[in-house]
Amino acid sequence: MKTPIKSLLAALSVAFAAQAAAQATFYENERFAGRSLTATEQVPSFQRYGFNNSTSSAVVVGERWEVCQQNDYYGRCTVLRPGNYPSLAAMGLNDRISSARAIGRNARVDDDRYAPVVAAAVVPQVTFYERERFDGRSFVATGQVTNLRRQGFNERAASAVVVGERWEVCEDNRFRGACVVLRPGRYPSLAAMGLKDRISSVRAIAPKTRVADNRYAPLPMPVYDNRRRNGERLFEATVTSSRAVLATSGQRCWVESEQVPQTQNNTNMPAALAGALIGGILGHQVGGGSGKDIATVGGAVAGAALGAQVGRDNPTATQDVQRCENVPGGAQAAYWDVSYNFRGQDHRVQMTSAPGATIVVNEQGEPRQ
Repeated sequence: MKTPIKSLLAALSVAFAAQAAAQATFYENERFAGRSLTATEQVPSFQRYGFNNSTSSAVVVGERWEVCQQNDYYGRCTVLRPGNYPSLAAMGLNDRISSARAIGRNARVDDDRYAPVVAAAVVPQVTFYERERFDGRSFVATGQVTNLRRQGFNERAASAVVVGERWEVCEDNRFRGACVVLRPGRYPSLAAMGLKDRISSVRAIAPKTRVADNRYAPLPMPVYDNRRRNGERLFEATVTSSRAVLATSGQRCWVESEQVPQTQNNTNMPAALAGALIGGILGHQVGGGSGKDIATVGGAVAGAALGAQVGRDNPTATQDVQRCENVPGGAQAAYWDVSYNFRGQDHRVQMTSAPGATIVVNEQGEPRQ
């Protein structure tokens, strides 16, 4: 009897594991804003949770989910593949979902029952750090948090990184007290806006929501979001060179490769790519470029914009030039300037720490976590 019992327990554990891997989060507003309901098992009636006919966007993880307009999976039903659905309006499901359930991996579904394939969307995210300049413990929020005390991060945030959408941060629970709106970007210090160690609640702001100018925090440093998008395949690209760019107190020096055109040509317009701290990436550049726009501000890592110059046809000569500039305050090591090659295309990336032998990238060679 022991063997059949063990087999049954093993089968049940696999079933429970598969069920746990299936998850769908439904949001009250488009682009994953407002109240949310997360389901890891079938929900025959959203009304029981006060969420009936209230869904405008959704995130599906692990398995496919069937969503229906009536309770108990009646009425018109649509199958959502794993992915992000920033708006359900295009498929006629906006504020019309009343029940939902995960679909088994081996279940067959007719093609006409699937929702349209959506482009990978980036879920809004804010990361708070316990100390300034993105140091110490951190807490990541992807939805509204009415009380940071429950996450052990109440009145602890000293710096922040915002990606995707704007976020409102408030001094008191449930978005009361003094509130400030943070635009996407990097905030190495929240002290200047009077928010250091004072944030207790936070929530994303829908894209179309109007915000008075006096509610915004000062403009942040740019941010480069290198989180993995849904469905992206990841690859390893070989690092071809790496060098540290150092900044000393009062002065910052670096060595850059300066390209000198041998003939007059019309180069394409550089594309400004923002800097970042997410995953240790400060900036990314495709192809050539002098690197003149790599910068640190006040001795801190800034990850300023880089120009992407792709497809330059005319030959150039390259020479290394050392340059220095004065920076206020005490500075430390700024970043590592790293080159790598992916599928025959050269890339450069700025990182907060020394790289390994490879860099993780997507199919376009863009850095990913």
